Amino acid sequence: MGKTKRDFTKMKTPHTYVIIFGVVVFAWLLTFLVPAGKFSTEEIEYQNANGETSTRTVLKQESFRYSYALDQAFVFEQLETLQNNPEALEELQVPKEGLEEILAGGQKELTQSALDEISLTDDTLYELYGEKIYDTSKKLHKTARVWGTDDTGGFGFLNFVFEGLTSGDKYGSAVGIAALILVVGGAFGIIMQTGAIDAGIFAFINKTKGLERLALPMLFFAFSFGGATFGMAEEVIPFSMVMVPFVIALGYDSIVAVTVTYVASQVGNATSWMSPFSVAVAQGIAGIPVLSGATFRLIMWFVVTGLAATYLMVYGERIRKNPEKSLTYKTDNYFREHIQKTSDENKPFLLGHKLILGEMLIVLIWIVWGVTQKGYYIPEIASQFFVMGLLAGIIAVIFNLEGMGINDVASAFQSGAADLAGTAIVVGMAKGILLVLGGSDANVPSALNTMLHSMGTVLSGVPAWLGAWAMYIFQSLFNLVVTSNSGQAALTMPIMAPLADLVGVSRQIAVLAYQLGAGFMDAFTPVSASLIGVLGVAKIDWATWAKFQIKMQGFLFALGTIFIMIAIAIGLQ
Repeated sequence: MGKTKRDFTKMKTPHTYVIIFGVVVFAWLLTFLVPAGKFSTEEIEYQNANGETSTRTVLKQESFRYSYALDQAFVFEQLETLQNNPEALEELQVPKEGLEEILAGGQKELTQSALDEISLTDDTLYELYGEKIYDTSKKLHKTARVWGTDDTGGFGFLNFVFEGLTSGDKYGSAVGIAALILVVGGAFGIIMQTGAIDAGIFAFINKTKGLERLALPMLFFAFSFGGATFGMAEEVIPFSMVMVPFVIALGYDSIVAVTVTYVASQVGNATSWMSPFSVAVAQGIAGIPVLSGATFRLIMWFVVTGLAATYLMVYGERIRKNPEKSLTYKTDNYFREHIQKTSDENKPFLLGHKLILGEMLIVLIWIVWGVTQKGYYIPEIASQFFVMGLLAGIIAVIFNLEGMGINDVASAFQSGAADLAGTAIVVGMAKGILLVLGGSDANVPSALNTMLHSMGTVLSGVPAWLGAWAMYIFQSLFNLVVTSNSGQAALTMPIMAPLADLVGVSRQIAVLAYQLGAGFMDAFTPVSASLIGVLGVAKIDWATWAKFQIKMQGFLFALGTIFIMIAIAIGLQ
């Protein structure tokens, strides 16, 4: 009998959960090979985008050391000397009684955790005595157990889902983002149930026949501007709930919807001249004037946004003419069938629908105002969207839209939140990757810190143009793991800024490499909580998204490379 050939073209795309689990296992295996390392940290002050003084904890570039066991004999000897120096004890704020208790326990009982309790931290001892405090005969690895919790044996990588979901706080990933996704999902569940979005979309399309193609570039520039001015990212998730059915109704696909919203915002973030969460933080840490180089970046924003919008238009037109070519053609049927049903029913655009859409517009303006003027973030935004959903439900009940009663409003909220529960879980799973690598705290030993230090070492001494380009590549790759723009700036800029001096390029170019790498890659990495949230709304698996986005990433990377080379050529300062 002849062998049956396997048709690889019909192989199923791995589920997002499968991909993330594979990355988690790879990250865990990597920690067996890469020893843990850490940096000392310090608080620095810098002028933020508003001209006010802000502080941020950053790493000290020259303070990297591998994780070693404590040299008990050496440290114990120094403690005995320190005991007889009252002035040094007072300066270090070491309680004499606590030190005496540790010395009474003997050399063999000496641990770093005990020293931490009397203010003799690893950083303090390292600053006083250098690497003499360590037994440097063996580099230590920080590798998670297979299973475990912080309370039972220590963190195990098979608990990455729970640990990822419960990491952070309400102001960020993963707890805050996951909660925001559920609340926004519930709010839009109510709004979608009222039929206001559907009725509004068809009213718009019927009144703008022949002008549909103008919608994409206008929307792309609008979302890019949001990313450039106030770092729009998580805020895109609720916008996408409106934009996905709208863009599909225009004849495009959900990939176009995600690109015209989230990708556009990250293009703006990457080329921003004023974002308080990226370029302003990076410039402050690098020690250059905040918002300097704005003219160059403003030109770059306009050019890159225009070219990226053109790229989307070319793709969008191909899909509009032949929808079957779309990677998401099958999954988009969910939206197309809903749109077709609404179209067949020929629902009128009622006063209640208009009031709901007007109320939504007012709340969205309120959100933008709150973010830009009052510093509102995830907790406030979640509350604002809950208000939006609640008011929409009240209007629907009053005007009897879709026959909705009070219980229907509650059921719609539950259904909307349930639709995005899987997306919220992905946010936690993605954060688990970072936990397996040891976390992103520069002051805690991790494989990630070692990789950061190693890259800085490799780049020293290379030609200026190659060094700048390598910085760009490194920042792009680093963003695959650390997606927080301000967090990435705090981790990388203390190394990249002085490295730029050694390579022979300005620190302004080091900041440029950071923002381009971090911004563009945010539209691709599966670790981005915001991206996963938008993909969940559009019902797109990350693997499917990657097939499209990898080509656009190549296009954006080429544009970034060109602008970095232009910056070097003109001597951007």
